[in-house]
Amino acid sequence: MEIILLERIEKLGTIGDVVNVKDGYARNFLLPNKKALRANEANRKVFEANRERLEAENAARRDEAAKSGANVDGTELVLIRASSNSGQLYGSVNVRDIADALKDKGFDINKSQIILERPIKTLGVFDVRVALHPEVHVNVKANVARSDDEAVLQAQGVDVIGQVAEEDRAEGEGFTEAFDPNAEPGELPAEEAAAEEAPAADEGEEAGEG
Repeated sequence: MEIILLERIEKLGTIGDVVNVKDGYARNFLLPNKKALRANEANRKVFEANRERLEAENAARRDEAAKSGANVDGTELVLIRASSNSGQLYGSVNVRDIADALKDKGFDINKSQIILERPIKTLGVFDVRVALHPEVHVNVKANVARSDDEAVLQAQGVDVIGQVAEEDRAEGEGFTEAFDPNAEPGELPAEEAAAEEAPAADEGEEAGEG
């Protein structure tokens, strides 16, 4: 379907551009959300008659978004979630969670403005784009952690999960049982058996001397 854009649409064009899109995309998103008009003769005339006003309104919204964006950009959002020891979340963090966290900080942003390619499913710090206006985007940081203390460490650049794995590995290496491939089941390895026999032999010698 051929349409006239009423605002900038990423990867499509900017206000006033006439572009071709799939019918479903136009009918289900662009047209009902008043982001475009069908590119027929009547709508072309309507658009041209209102172009100056539309462009002025768009510029005003863009400037307002840029001002508010200065406060939003770089905001850290701490989201506490349960996870496995490997850092995999029991669930995920989605656009609604990000929007709710921003609202908790006093920013009036809805989930449709959050640009997240896929839900977050692991612990860590993630950059998330927020579209305050079709021409104004900012980034916020989603700090997904198991506790506030771990969130502080992650914000400082510490790999919390890697640190835990390293500690577990160190504990595992603290005690290593000797292995003798020639020992029968239930027998002590040769070195341990020799160590146990030595004191017994010493005791025998002392008894003989007495």
